Amino acid sequence: MSKQVIQVQNLKKSYPLPKGKGKFEAVKGISFEVMNGEIFGILGPNGAGKTTTLEIMESLKQQSSGKVEVLGFDNLSKGEEIKKRIGVQLQSSEYFPLLSLGELLDLFASLYGRKADRKKLLSLVGLEEKEHGQVKNLSGGQKQRFTIATSLVNDPDIIFLDEPTTGLDPSARRKMWALIKQINESGITVVITTHYMEEAEYLCNRVAILDEGKILKIDEPKKLIENLSDTTQVSFLINEAIDKKIFSGMPSIEKIYDKPPKIILEINSLDHINKIMEALRQNKVAFSGFTVKTASLEDVYLDLTGHEFEQTNGNPHA
Repeated sequence: MSKQVIQVQNLKKSYPLPKGKGKFEAVKGISFEVMNGEIFGILGPNGAGKTTTLEIMESLKQQSSGKVEVLGFDNLSKGEEIKKRIGVQLQSSEYFPLLSLGELLDLFASLYGRKADRKKLLSLVGLEEKEHGQVKNLSGGQKQRFTIATSLVNDPDIIFLDEPTTGLDPSARRKMWALIKQINESGITVVITTHYMEEAEYLCNRVAILDEGKILKIDEPKKLIENLSDTTQVSFLINEAIDKKIFSGMPSIEKIYDKPPKIILEINSLDHINKIMEALRQNKVAFSGFTVKTASLEDVYLDLTGHEFEQTNGNPHA
């Protein structure tokens, strides 16, 4: 059985509001553990508390209360020991502009009293031909992969990735997914924050769904979805509010999320799809964008919160 490498117990983090107006609670008493060798995801919208939680585990911030242990070390009293044994990829990074990629790896490795294996690290992230190039000449995806290379110079036991694919196009995102899988298969535990549902589904052994500073659920993505596997989501757009009574007499409809201009129905049978459309037409409801799809992590989030997951590019300190 895998051992725990991270333990978080009743973690809270508050920030003072301006003009003495109290405190803002970014993290509200969350608890979880990360097992050795897994990819553990913290999934939530921007502003949910993901980055704050990550930075506390990395010993970059101190919690207001609660207990955090990483690799058996307390984050408050043994933060420097933790930093020696982990790798960190921040949401954004800046580098000395005149140094080459190889020289930057040497610099980061020297901070740990090590010598960087330039070729091995750059080959791992697909940048072996860029050893003598500069970061300013890299594409967005290449820069993100190089940042991961810098986080591996100390041969860490755990690597923390904060929104590693934000801003990347679909092709670059999938290359990053393959790299993260490869790193994990080499024996490194991965903790990743993301607001991309499909990313969490594809990469993570387990996910913690975080919303407004609270963990709503922790489990394997497959198991979370299986709990909704007997439901199908029907959604459509409307111009005006509708009376939900038009769907009476359709027992297959389990839930109705009425968030104009979008209406979402959770149904346990496909038999009533035509009846749903007919009810809309008979009641002269103008609708568009009628879609039918099976359950996903997005539906899990909807079921837990009552509102849709908004994948936006808002506050970077999510």
